[in-house]
Amino acid sequence: MAADPAWLRLKEAVTALQPLQAPDGSVPDPRHHAHAQMLVETICTATAELAPRLPHDADYLDGLVKDFHRWCDLGLGVPDFLDSLTAFHPELQRTDGLDHLVVFPMYTQNGSTERKVEAVLLRVFWPEFVADLEAGGYSNPMFVPITFLDFTAGYDTNSAVLFPETVAMREIPRFTWGGIFADREAARFRRVVRAAADTTRLALPPDAARLLADQTLAQETFVLWDLIHDRTHMRGDLPFDPFMIKQRMPYFLYSLEELRCDLTAFREAVTLEAEGVPHARLVQYAVIFDRIFRFAVSGSRVRNYDGLGGQLLFAWLHQHHVLHWTDSRLTIDWPDVPAAVIALGDEIDTLYWRSIDRPKVAHWLAAYALVAGTLTPHPASAWARAGEALPLDGPPKGLTDAVLPDEFPLSMFYEALARKIGDVVASTSGITA
Repeated sequence: MAADPAWLRLKEAVTALQPLQAPDGSVPDPRHHAHAQMLVETICTATAELAPRLPHDADYLDGLVKDFHRWCDLGLGVPDFLDSLTAFHPELQRTDGLDHLVVFPMYTQNGSTERKVEAVLLRVFWPEFVADLEAGGYSNPMFVPITFLDFTAGYDTNSAVLFPETVAMREIPRFTWGGIFADREAARFRRVVRAAADTTRLALPPDAARLLADQTLAQETFVLWDLIHDRTHMRGDLPFDPFMIKQRMPYFLYSLEELRCDLTAFREAVTLEAEGVPHARLVQYAVIFDRIFRFAVSGSRVRNYDGLGGQLLFAWLHQHHVLHWTDSRLTIDWPDVPAAVIALGDEIDTLYWRSIDRPKVAHWLAAYALVAGTLTPHPASAWARAGEALPLDGPPKGLTDAVLPDEFPLSMFYEALARKIGDVVASTSGITA
């Protein structure tokens, strides 16, 4: 479909519409209204032309055209696409190779922060072995792994997810699906880890080398990882609200939540490997390498919670003597890695288990102590001095404000690594298979 003239016209119209939109998605300048309405009509006509190729999305595509027409009728103010969003249900047909056209006013995570109209052609990626696992003990009915066919500017970025909560709408419904682009995850993993391994002179085990050499194998591996990671956000001995509801709290708590889900995926992969699942061993390599290489040096140093999780895992493995940086060469004692990784997961699980008996501030302090027990805080950190410097007698907002933008700076190892592979990491923006 990426070569279909209707798609190309739709993509061109969306691209021309975006500069006319304000960050909230509206078209505020009346002088642009006639042009915007013409572009919207092009989008609607192209959508109708593509609809026969997508009979499984008939209700959604019909609702999409209606939402666009209503937006124009109401003067192109802040858009509301709730009706078409609630008609879109990719989770109901997780069939490998099934295509979807998705058009919404939305922001793209790790991409544009403005709710502008974006369009993406995507294909469901649903390996049979993942379908079997999901139908058994790893149920996750909301999880939809996908790959790119084509996209507009909001996805020519680092964004690798399609989440309904990013869409402009008048109220928040109950969400029933979430999409993750396995091709982008796999492609950038392969490029960055290959560069990092070369730079650190890390000798890759044969199956890890095969993972970096094979895009399809890497995509399958990431789908298995994501399947378990995604469902873990809702399972376990959780604090009352560890992550899922938007709230302001110290970013290292997000680090621990994301890392907890990845370490759970690692733990489950160890179990699945013992049960003979071929991709399970590869998930373990993927978690380790993506975390300690790509995550740790990606993005800015301002509240980079994924980066912090990567730093923590690297330092933990180093301090437990299974990862070594000696003679300017990185080596890993692979037989000892599972026990060390699972031990870090146990530390986070214990923190969560105890949280239900603790006040919020006490839980935050305990979480900070867990991270600071392995990583060195910034010398100017108020949190590192705890009760001596933190405003413990005020609202939690004061504690969050006291967290430095880069509370746990990069180590000398990571400063050097970032200089060596920073250009490679940057080159993965917009990457696909």
